[in-house]
Amino acid sequence: MNETPFHLMIVGCGGQVGFELAELDWRPWRVTRITRDTLELADNSAISALIGNTRPDMLINAAAYTAVDRAESEADTAFKINAEAPAVMAESMAQHGGLLIHFSTDYVFDGSASRPYRESDPVAPVSVYGESKLAGERAIAESECDAVILRTNWVYSWRGRNFLKTMLRLGTDHDSIRVVADQCGTPTYAPDLARMTRDIAFILESKRDAEHLGIFHLGNAGETTWYDFAAEIFKRSGHGDICIEPIPTHEYPTPARRPLYSVLDHTRVTQAFAVNPPDWCDGLERCLKRLGPLSGQ
Repeated sequence: MNETPFHLMIVGCGGQVGFELAELDWRPWRVTRITRDTLELADNSAISALIGNTRPDMLINAAAYTAVDRAESEADTAFKINAEAPAVMAESMAQHGGLLIHFSTDYVFDGSASRPYRESDPVAPVSVYGESKLAGERAIAESECDAVILRTNWVYSWRGRNFLKTMLRLGTDHDSIRVVADQCGTPTYAPDLARMTRDIAFILESKRDAEHLGIFHLGNAGETTWYDFAAEIFKRSGHGDICIEPIPTHEYPTPARRPLYSVLDHTRVTQAFAVNPPDWCDGLERCLKRLGPLSGQ
C-alpha cells in the first residue's frame, strides 16, 4: 500500500520568491501552486476554505503586499494581506497540524542599529508596510500553528519589478543617475532565497522542535548600500561608464521611511538548518548572467 506523499502548498507563485519556489524540484513531495488568479488574499473565507479542503502538510506563504510607498495611503489593504491573511493561514493550518513557512522583512526594524540585527532585537517599524508585516508575524506567533517566519531583505530577481531591473532600465536612458548612499542592507537574489527555503522545508518535515521553529533571518551574505549595489550592477553588466551620484536619503524623499541600516544576522538559521548563504555579489553575477543581453553582458 502506497503512503500518501507529503503535500506542500506554495501561495504567491506569481511573485519574485514564489515563482522561484514553484520552479524548484520538490520530489518526492506533492506540490500545489497557488497564484492570485486562484486565491484572493483579501478574502479570509477563501483562504480558510482552500486550506480546509486540501489540508496541506506544509504551506509556504510567499505572497505579500510589497508596495512600500503606496502602503502609506493603502494601509487597510496592506494589513489585510500582510497581517490578516497570514493569521488565517496559521489558524487554518493549525486545525489539522500543518506547518506554515512565512516570509517577513527587515522593515520591522527602525534602522538605528550599527551591527546586523538578530531575531531577538527590538522591533520598531517606521512605515505602514513594516507595521503590517510585523502584525503578520505577531498573529502567526499568537496562533497555535507550528510556524517558521523568515525575515529577509532587499529581494530582487531577473524578473518582475525590482531595484536591479530599474537600474538597468535607467542606465539605457540616462548618462547620470542619483542613488541613495546612506541606507545599508543586503541585496537578496530570489532564487537563492528560494533554494535555501527549500532546504529548510525539507528539514522541517521531520524536525519541529523549538530550535527549528520561530523567527529566522535569511538572505544573501554581506552588506552594501543602494549606491554601491547600483555601481556593481553597472560594472558587472558592462555599463561602467554611467555616472552614479551618491545622495543622502533626505535628497530622495519617499512617502514611506526606510531603515537606514537593515543588515540581518544569519547565525540562528545557519546553526539550526546548516544553510550557507551565498555572498550578495555572487547572487548578482548569476542574476546578470540569467538576464544575458538584457543586462549588457
